[in-house]
Amino acid sequence: MDIEMKIRGLMMDPVSNMPIVVLKDVQGTAILPIWVGVYEANAIALEIEKVQTPRPMTHDLLKNLLLGLEVQVQKVVVSELKDDTFYAIIWMERDGQIISMDSRPSDALALALRLDCPIYVSEQVLKNSKVASAVSEKNTHEELRKWLEGLSDEDLGRYKM
Repeated sequence: MDIEMKIRGLMMDPVSNMPIVVLKDVQGTAILPIWVGVYEANAIALEIEKVQTPRPMTHDLLKNLLLGLEVQVQKVVVSELKDDTFYAIIWMERDGQIISMDSRPSDALALALRLDCPIYVSEQVLKNSKVASAVSEKNTHEELRKWLEGLSDEDLGRYKM
């Protein structure tokens, strides 16, 4: 089963200084931090803040191509967690045919924001991420996990590069 999530914000990991995309389920009970690269975080931040660039960025180009080919993106799903790496699938439809495309979560999320399509996370990914954090994280990571779970709307301000 997939759980609908929303992007709650972007922030910097105070331990690793890497960007984190924070997903939270629509019921507000589950949170999933996904560490991403700086460029990927910037692509997401540009769309969250509705910043217009003089030329289309990569995800804007993908959006334009999909719309031009009359492909509707139905949803994106963070589908797997293997060896501390998240995987995503972009689900599309064209002329009644369903198409699935493997993707990095950061690219899938950036595209979902631009196309205003739903974001889901597999229930198994949520379970595995909690199990993995409970088993393999050190105290600093456990503190970070608790801190992420306690974030309020005020804590998730604008992402600064």
